[in-house]
Amino acid sequence: MSRATIVIVDDAPLFQAGLSAALTAEGFDVVGSAEDALSAVTVARNLRPDLVILDVLMPGMSGLEVVDKILRASPATKVMLLTSSESEEDLLKAIKAGAMGYIVKDTGLPNLVQAVRDILDGGAVVSPAMGGKLFRTVAHLLRHRDLNTARRPTLTGREIEVLQSVAEGLTSKEIGERLFISENTVKNHVRNILDKLGLRSRNEAVMYAIREELISID
Repeated sequence: MSRATIVIVDDAPLFQAGLSAALTAEGFDVVGSAEDALSAVTVARNLRPDLVILDVLMPGMSGLEVVDKILRASPATKVMLLTSSESEEDLLKAIKAGAMGYIVKDTGLPNLVQAVRDILDGGAVVSPAMGGKLFRTVAHLLRHRDLNTARRPTLTGREIEVLQSVAEGLTSKEIGERLFISENTVKNHVRNILDKLGLRSRNEAVMYAIREELISID
């Protein structure tokens, strides 16, 4: 069975050499290295490794900024970030960029090696110190989403029908004829919709309805 291939990107040669030796001793194949983020993209494109271990604080461009570039250059490659930052914002940026690991840099070598194994086995890993922060951040985002959902104004079925017709470019008269209601009733519906949504124009109401998937347009 072929050994998993790894590229290490770090501008600290001693750390890079130590990690390389530890991974090699554990049966991994360290096929390349780089000392800056842009070089990491070139190395990933040329070598197509199974994993890139990437320092966040890199010359020229941060590791967070280059994760997406690496994944575009080598889509099958996984990325593990090494960081001295315990910022929830950086952690969320890393996850959004596509990193499968976010490990605090002072983690001991045995734990780093285990994190590599877990990621290559299909897992996602964060340092224990970051796990609680990730949980709290996700919980906050979910609560915020639920609160926004609870506050979302509810449109009636008839109001949605009116908005659908507006989105199709019909006039108030044409909407009335389609829905078998008077033109004044259509205008009242539109006024009620704008009041509920806190908007000023039909176009804004249509954009809201499309965004919330209340209506659709071809």
